[in-house]
Amino acid sequence: MNDEQPLSREELRKLRPSLRNLYILRREHLTGTQKLAAWITDKVGSMGFFYAIIVWTLLWFAWNIFGPVKFHFDSFPFFFVWALVSSMIQLILMPIIMVGQNLQGHHADIRAEADFELNQIAEKEIDTILIHLERQNALMLEILKRLEEQSAGKKSVAKKKPDAHA
Repeated sequence: MNDEQPLSREELRKLRPSLRNLYILRREHLTGTQKLAAWITDKVGSMGFFYAIIVWTLLWFAWNIFGPVKFHFDSFPFFFVWALVSSMIQLILMPIIMVGQNLQGHHADIRAEADFELNQIAEKEIDTILIHLERQNALMLEILKRLEEQSAGKKSVAKKKPDAHA
C-alpha cells in the first residue's frame, strides 16, 4: 500500500491558477502600432481580403480591356502599373504582417505555457486520485481477506459440530 499522503481537495484547489483570459491579458500590453499590426494581419490573412484582391485585379484588367479607350489608365499590356501598385502594396504589407505574425507567435507561446502549467496541476490531481484508488484497493483486499477467513472459520466449526439428527 502506498504510504504517500495525498493532497486534500483544498490543497489541490490552491494549486490551480486563477482563471484568466490570455487574449485580453496579451492585448492589454500591446502598443498602438502592435495592435494595428495585429489587426492588419488578421484582416489581410482572411479570405475576404483575398476575394477583394481578386475582384480588384479583375476590375483593373476588365476596365483596361473593355472600358472606353480614352479612359484606359494602363494600356496594353496593362501590366506595368498594376504590377507596380501590387508590388507597393506587398512591400507595405509584408513587414506589418511579419510584426503581426510575431505577435501571434508570442501569444501562442503564452497559451502553450498556460497549458503546460495546467497539465502539471492536472497531473498532481491525477496522482492524488491514484493514491486514493490504491488505498481503497488495499482496504478492499484486506476486507475480502477477512471475510474469507471468517467464512473458512465458520465452515470448519460447522464440520466439527455433530449432526443432532443423526
